[in-house]
Amino acid sequence: MARAIGVVGAPSSIGVRPYDDGMVRHVNRAPDVLRERGLIARLRAEDFGDVVPPPYRDFVRPRNRPRNERQLVAYSKTLGARVYGAIAHGRFGIVLGGDCSVVLACLLAARHKAAGAVGLVYVDAHADFASPEESRTGSAGSMSLSLATGRIPSPLARLAGRTPLVDAHRVALIGRRDMAKDLYGHAALAKSAILELPGSQLLTDDSGELAAATLDRVAPSDAGGFWIQVDADVLNPSVMAAVDSPEPGGPTPHELVTLLTPLVRHPRALGLSLTVYDPALDPDRSCARRLVNMLEALLAPPITH
Repeated sequence: MARAIGVVGAPSSIGVRPYDDGMVRHVNRAPDVLRERGLIARLRAEDFGDVVPPPYRDFVRPRNRPRNERQLVAYSKTLGARVYGAIAHGRFGIVLGGDCSVVLACLLAARHKAAGAVGLVYVDAHADFASPEESRTGSAGSMSLSLATGRIPSPLARLAGRTPLVDAHRVALIGRRDMAKDLYGHAALAKSAILELPGSQLLTDDSGELAAATLDRVAPSDAGGFWIQVDADVLNPSVMAAVDSPEPGGPTPHELVTLLTPLVRHPRALGLSLTVYDPALDPDRSCARRLVNMLEALLAPPITH
């Protein structure tokens, strides 16, 4: 990538339910662990530091709203301002999460940068399209895409005002494999305007054609830009075991890089967020190394002599 890169850490676990023993999940440690693997130097990026979230509050699930809704509204605004600072002057933004609800802040920053509508590439093994009633956990992470598109009547869906953060017609959901688990708003997803390219298509279709179909959806001529959200659980669990909801199958890091390269190189691509890697499930840090290698292959500028 020829563009400069700005990195922001989003060490948040307030968008994902704690473990059954009440311990907050360790996805908040991901930014530090990925930096320790030399990510900033390997991308030759500028580090804009971390935006620390407020503490986890809703250990008891609330009714009819996502857990930690108020805290997530405040955090999304603060994080969004930092992400905007990282992309304001033409840099490509990298946001290291944390849980996947950080995509809301990224979209808020992208809209500010684009001064209008943006698109979203949502790369995930799950739909994340649940409502508070449909979600098994009540966590915002299970609702991230439905919040981003305004399906849920929540303050998190109105971060940009009356309009959703992203119109469903400008969204591509790539890699979903949770077909047998109706926990993520599948019925509503089927009726939505979202372009879905499920995990099975990644195995059978040409990656160039998939990338072209995605760009047609998220980067029409009137779009000011688009954001790419990547959950680590989209990768095959044989090479990415450090996620709390693995799904069988999925691409290798090399296959994912092949698919995403035309997207990140598009002139209207504004940034990419990487989420749900849990260092507590990666004692030898092999998964962290794979993620850093993947990001370097995807984003590192060429070395000139």
